[in-house]
Amino acid sequence: MPHPAETSTLKVPGARLYYELRGRGPLLLMIAGGPTDAGVFTDLARQLADRYKVATYDPRGNSRSPLDDAPADQDVDVHADDAARLIAAFGDGDPAFVFGTSGGAQIGLNLTARHPQRVHCLVAHEPPCVLLLDDPSVAIAKDRAILDTYRRDGLQAAVREFMAMAGLDEAGGPADLPPEILETFARIDANMDYFIAHGLMPLSLYRPDIDRLRDAQTPIAIGIGDASNQDAAGPGRALAARLGLAPLAFPGDHGGYGMHADAFAEILHAAFSRNGR
Repeated sequence: MPHPAETSTLKVPGARLYYELRGRGPLLLMIAGGPTDAGVFTDLARQLADRYKVATYDPRGNSRSPLDDAPADQDVDVHADDAARLIAAFGDGDPAFVFGTSGGAQIGLNLTARHPQRVHCLVAHEPPCVLLLDDPSVAIAKDRAILDTYRRDGLQAAVREFMAMAGLDEAGGPADLPPEILETFARIDANMDYFIAHGLMPLSLYRPDIDRLRDAQTPIAIGIGDASNQDAAGPGRALAARLGLAPLAFPGDHGGYGMHADAFAEILHAAFSRNGR
């Protein structure tokens, strides 16, 4: 049975967050990565709305979540505080199941370390925590090269480099895609300037606090796409090793939650079920 989304906004310090709520059950907060927004989770949220109250949102500065002031470099602590406020608003006082992907996984890790009382279980899908690699210099150099390309050659050249590094096709798609998907692609395209200029380096250079994650004793799974390249998957594998975890395999690449939403949803639900769902 379809679960129509309830949409509104939540005022937080420095921004107004657009969010969508679907379904009933324990709260599941999904955190989008990089330049993306709630729209990339539409199919996944629909798959899970018969088992959870699914909250998706546009991270501050992206799409329909405007900043109060001029854009500045993103702060993972601030993003995590936003996530904690959403859980407080919609969780009926209970901790939430949390899924984050890419930069959203970094935010989920920060949320779990700093607000463990808000998180029942976290699934972090391919966090770009490059500082946990044995030798992070190559990955950092790639990120800095993208930023240099942006400053020297402009946005589109930088986007091409970023998409190739992530193992993704460029945002956009055939004109016969459903209007909902085309609208999401258009919003992501419009977010790329803000992301490259102010998000790429801060999100990648965030180092998850391993000690605090262990002390929190919150169940964590680190997801890796079975078709992801080393640039996308390597940092997540490094994090899993630091936490003493076996990576959790998901279908597809860095964006597999969209292309393989049905299978992705079942793996995600199984991970939550092992931890008290």
